[in-house]
Amino acid sequence: MTLSDSINEFKLDNVPNDCIQSVKFGKHSDQYLLAASWDSTLRLYDIFNKKLCLKFDHPAPVLDCAFQDSNHAWSAAFDRKVRMFDLQTNTETIVGHHDAPIRCLEYSIDNNLIITGGWDSQLRLWDGRSPNAVGTYSQPDRIYTFDVSGNTIVVGTAERRVLVWDLKNMSYPQQRRESSLKYQTRYIRCFSNKEGFVLSSVEGRVAVEYLDPSPDAQKKKYAFKCHRNKDTATGLEYIFPVNSISFHSGYNTFATGGSDGFVNIWDGFNKKRLCQFHKYPTSISSLCFSPDGTYLAIASSYLAETNDIKDIPPDSIFIRKVSDQETKPK
Repeated sequence: MTLSDSINEFKLDNVPNDCIQSVKFGKHSDQYLLAASWDSTLRLYDIFNKKLCLKFDHPAPVLDCAFQDSNHAWSAAFDRKVRMFDLQTNTETIVGHHDAPIRCLEYSIDNNLIITGGWDSQLRLWDGRSPNAVGTYSQPDRIYTFDVSGNTIVVGTAERRVLVWDLKNMSYPQQRRESSLKYQTRYIRCFSNKEGFVLSSVEGRVAVEYLDPSPDAQKKKYAFKCHRNKDTATGLEYIFPVNSISFHSGYNTFATGGSDGFVNIWDGFNKKRLCQFHKYPTSISSLCFSPDGTYLAIASSYLAETNDIKDIPPDSIFIRKVSDQETKPK
């Protein structure tokens, strides 16, 4: 790590001891960060004071999490339960469940809804005041990832399917697409300006897609290779999954984290990489910009892509203060 990296970056203490599946800031604050982990915990950190504030134990791995507001957080777990936590009183409510493990969870700030997606191929909406889902919508296959932007939900399922839903009219999907990438979808994130989304795959590629179905808009979509490493001795190219994407709220640039242990920042509109950070101890399992784009939380966890690692690095969460030079389009 270079001197500039050490000045701009620090590691949190009291982190999970198994794969950190998700790190998330809320829209309300740059100070607090949630971490969901395979060690069956949901943790709340105060990054300004570099401390663990709360830890909620679960009976099974926690696969995703989100803030609703400054006082409430939600978790999605392998035990199929959707939980809400009151961060003031340190209490837990089981709000509902899926019929299979719940892979992802997001909060729609525009509609005040929690949205969950599971391996039961169901997308469910919750409002927190009711023990039952306020809507359940079948998808064509297991849900691996989704994101919500305004009233738009973009869902990525098994078999490389992508569905676009409108929260104001959930009677049918607005669009059905097939991923333009040849291999399994790993992560989807919507542009801050709501014009499109970015999709990554297990095969070191990222696609930039536009929601407008007109031919002119669709002409702008493209895909690029990333998170690859060429062995100079053998000439072999090693290709890594792109596990996480996060958009900078101000600049519409985005970060990708790969199983090569690198974080890249991209300017999607101008089709170029702005920077690459130093190599992290192991795979980047999750990353998230803070609401104002000042910080990037980076989870480094071994994801068992290879079996030949003898000394597996411990799980880590890094908080990096990012600069305009790293994130602003040039």
